[in-house]
Amino acid sequence: MSADIEMKITDDLMQRIIAKKFKVGEKLPSENVLADRYNVPRTTVRRTLAKLEERGFIYSQRGIGRYVKNESFQVELNLNGRTSFTDKMNQLGYQLVTKNLGCERIEFNKLIYERLGATLEDIVYKISRLRLIQEEPIAIHTSYVNQRLFSNIGQDGSTIQSMYSYYRKFNYTELINRNSLLSVTFPTLLEQELLSSKSMEPLIVIESDCFDLYSDNVLEHTKVLYRSNKFKYHISREP
Repeated sequence: MSADIEMKITDDLMQRIIAKKFKVGEKLPSENVLADRYNVPRTTVRRTLAKLEERGFIYSQRGIGRYVKNESFQVELNLNGRTSFTDKMNQLGYQLVTKNLGCERIEFNKLIYERLGATLEDIVYKISRLRLIQEEPIAIHTSYVNQRLFSNIGQDGSTIQSMYSYYRKFNYTELINRNSLLSVTFPTLLEQELLSSKSMEPLIVIESDCFDLYSDNVLEHTKVLYRSNKFKYHISREP
């Protein structure tokens, strides 16, 4: 029963914030005031406020109180199409910064090798990049690439910021994503640190394969973690 009450209070406060009944930067009523308003113990209010903070609606200042968080900017992102993430963000006028997180050879992974059409004798590298917009981390892009197609990927991988730009150097100019899968997960401790996210902030996961349109070669298998509150997603195809 207490869990139901907590959920109802959490939902009520969340809807009030969404409806702007509390303004951005406004201090929320104290725990005692909220406990009286909802006729519940103070500990119940404290747990509901902790949930709101986990969801990113409020923040705390020790010894002062809790405040409504600034509205998060949202980026409109088309999940289909033939344009790289870097190109999409530049076209939309966002100040994108990419930080290469490193390149490493992976151990055999049946799923990844199958998606790449790789054999047991092939060597596959993982290249990870952190994306920031307006100096705020918003996504982690991980690309898996078969060395058989790009012999120097082990050396080049740690300097790559845009995989599409890298592929264009090898005359792969018409690229398309296929076999896209969408799911939801929660961040690991490392991902929380990289994305400045809370443990209960869901992440959108997009997995897909990048093909060269002419040769039909699979150039990479990609896994992208998007902060769910930072994007609005278009699922229609680009022309």
